Order: sequence, then C-alpha cells, then structure tokens
Amino acid sequence: MGKELLGKLEWRVNVPDGTSDRLEPEFGPVLKVWLGLKSLLEGFIRKIWKFFKKAWDIGVAEPKKVIHGVKVGLCISIVSLFYYMRPLYEGVAGSRTMWAIMTVVVVFESTIGSTLYKCINRVTATFLAGSLGVGVHWVASHSGENLEHVILGISVFLLASAATFSRFIPSIKARFDYGAMIFVLTFSLISVSYREKKLLEFACQRLSTIVIGTSLCIFISMLFCPIWAGTELHQLICRNFEKLAYSLDEIVTEYFKDEKTLKASDENCNKRILGYKCVLNSKATEESMANLARWEPAHGRFNFRHPWKQYLKTGASMRDCAYCIETLYSCVNSEIRAPPHLKKHLKNMCMRLRSTSSIVLEELGITMKTMTKSATIDILVAEMNFAVQELKSALNSLPDHVLTSQSSTLDASEDVEKIATTPFTEILPLTTLVYLLIENATKIERIVKAVDELAALAEFKPVADKKTIYRQSMVKLTPASNQDV
Repeated sequence: MGKELLGKLEWRVNVPDGTSDRLEPEFGPVLKVWLGLKSLLEGFIRKIWKFFKKAWDIGVAEPKKVIHGVKVGLCISIVSLFYYMRPLYEGVAGSRTMWAIMTVVVVFESTIGSTLYKCINRVTATFLAGSLGVGVHWVASHSGENLEHVILGISVFLLASAATFSRFIPSIKARFDYGAMIFVLTFSLISVSYREKKLLEFACQRLSTIVIGTSLCIFISMLFCPIWAGTELHQLICRNFEKLAYSLDEIVTEYFKDEKTLKASDENCNKRILGYKCVLNSKATEESMANLARWEPAHGRFNFRHPWKQYLKTGASMRDCAYCIETLYSCVNSEIRAPPHLKKHLKNMCMRLRSTSSIVLEELGITMKTMTKSATIDILVAEMNFAVQELKSALNSLPDHVLTSQSSTLDASEDVEKIATTPFTEILPLTTLVYLLIENATKIERIVKAVDELAALAEFKPVADKKTIYRQSMVKLTPASNQDV
C-alpha cells in the first residue's frame, strides 16, 4: 500500500493484528558509506562558509586590519625580490637575506609607533651585540686556545644575565624590552659562531639585511595608509568622553522611571548604557599606545614632544568617574526601591545635575576632538556646581518633608521613635544615589583640570570668535533647562 505524505512516497505493510507498519528501505554498505561521506562533506563546507563569513564581518567592521595585512604582504613581496632577482641575490650575500624576511615578519606592526619601536630596538641591539661579539671574539682569539673558550663562555653568561635582568627594570621594560631580548639573541649567535672564518663579515651582513628589512617596514607603514598610535590614543580618549556622558545621562534617567517602564527597559537594555565599561577596560590600551606614541615623529596636529603622559592622567581621572557611574548603575538594578514620593521630591534636582554633568563631559570631548580650548567650560562647570548646591539643599530638607507628610497619616498613639526611624530607612537608597551624583561631579572637576593641563602642554588653540563662544554657551545651557522642565 503506497501513501503520499508531505510530497514523499511512504510505503506501509499490513500486519496480522490489523495495524500497519512503515516499510523502511534497506541500505547497502556502499550507500551508507556514501551518505556518511556526504554528511561530513556538507558539514565541512558549512564550517568553511561560517569562517569566511566571520572573516568578512571582521574586515567590514575593522578595515584597518585588512589594510595591515595588505601592507605586510607587500613588504614581504618586496623583500623576496632579493631572492628572485640574481643581481640583488648576489649583492646582498645570498642566503643572508633570510634575515631581512624574518625581520619584516617580526617587526611589522599595525601602528607606526609600534613598528618604529621594534625597528629601532632591533637595529640598535643588533649593532651593539654585534660590536661586543666581535670585540670579545678578538680578545678571546688573542688569549690562546686554552683561554678562548673560557672567555667566550664567561662573556655570554655575564652579558646574557645582565641584559635579561635589565628587562625587569620598569623604565627599560617600558621602552627597550624588545631590544634587550634581541641583544641576548644576537650576542649569543655571534659568540657561538666563533669558528666562522669571516666573523666580522658575517656580523656586517646580518646587520645590513636587518637594516634593509626595517627600512622597508618603516617606509611602507608611513607611506601607505599610515596608522599612528598617537592618533589612535587621542581618538580613544575622545570616544571615552562620549561614552561616559551617555552612560551617566541614561543611568540617572533609568533610575527615575516608573517601575513598569523600568522593567520594560531592563528587558531591552541598550548596550550603549554600559559604555562606561569600555572606559574601565581601556587602561592597558592607553598605556601601550602612549608608550608607542613617543617613538613617532611629528604628524598632523601632534608635535614631536607631544605630552602623551598627560593622556594617561586624563584617562585615570576618567576611570575614577567611570567607577562612580558603575556604582550608580548598581543603584538602578538594586532590589531596594525608594518610595515614589521621595523620588519625586529630588527628581528635578537630580536630573538637572545629571544634565549639567553630562554636558561638561560632552564639552570636554569636543575640546579633545577639536584640540581647541573651550570658552564655555567655566560656565558649564559653574552650572554643575550650582546644581550640586541645589541638590544638597533639597537633600537637607528631605527628612522634614518626609516627617511632615507621614505624621498626618499616623495615629497619635504611635511611638515617636517609629516616626523618627522609618523615614531614614526609606530615604537611604535615594540618598546613596544623590551622594554618588555629587561625588561624580567632584570627579568631573578633576577631569576638567586634567584636560586643562593637557591643553596648556599641547598648546591647544583658543576659540577666538565671540559669536561662536556665545552660540556654544546657548546651545549647551538651553537643553539642560528644557530637560529639567
């Protein structure tokens, strides 16, 4: 009996008890093997497709990574010409050109600062280690066969130990760690090559090939789509200002929403609210970029002796503010809720302080992005401090307000102690938020001082147009009043 089901033909057989069973086809061993191989092949193709799709998404999201890969491939292709072209192969000592390719692979980094850091360290360490190695070899060769191995062994032990220990010194580790490692490697290789008949020629050839590789790396990294570590650090600080301002603005707004609205917003939480976490996690990146930016020449709006260390101070001040905002966010997610009438009493003042604080952060971000001294920052900070004083006054009047509102609802027979203790437990969650907002305003003032120091050291240009100053002040101050209303 044949039965067509969902577009497929299904065969069933009748059994003696009156029911029917499905008739399963019998597969031979060859067919089973083929089906197994087919499923494996399909799974392999799906994994390859997912891999290429993920790689494509990364390239679209961060094109700088694709550019870096192209630049490395171009540099290695140019170095490979020393092998492919006979005149170049014979002119650069043939097989020694392998060091040039190894140099390109090792020292070519994504930013110009990191590339210069490795290139300069590698060339300098190779030159010093080669000079010392040749000098020690000359002394050992003129000391007799009995002392030759002893002098070489002692020199390797002492210099390798001293160079390795120097990598633990903070000042050397920050700027010359890679050079110390290359020094140990090069000196050891030259020392164990004492049987080479032309040791000086060997050292010079290696140094020349390394110079060729590092020169090509520097040339290509600076000429084709340059990526400056200093610019990356500057843009990172600017983005962090925007993230702090948005997080502070949205977190306080979330706190004063109704419970129903708050639950709905918790389910659809915007990831941009958690932007302060990027500020907290940027310390290592800032320190690395600031260290690499010192190796870069003057470029764009950054001079040769640009105060990169001041960026670290500014970043540290921003992280203090981010920690405070993180605590504010924990107040939003707390299970202990302040009564609505208490929140209503302080809502306007809290929202005003939130608004003025976020506007100051936005203005600092604009100052950093445009590298011009802000003409309105003093006015904005004064507005923020005034909002702080208003909030403090409202907080001081809160217990009287609560006691007055609740005493009318209590019976005269109730204990006076109950009247005094109940309001404190109710205002505690709200006072925590108010304290954090006031503390955050203090931390923002520290950020303002850090940015002012950076503007003075980096010689930010002042805003000379009075109309622009007036327009900026009106644009910044008007939204705050509107939001308070």
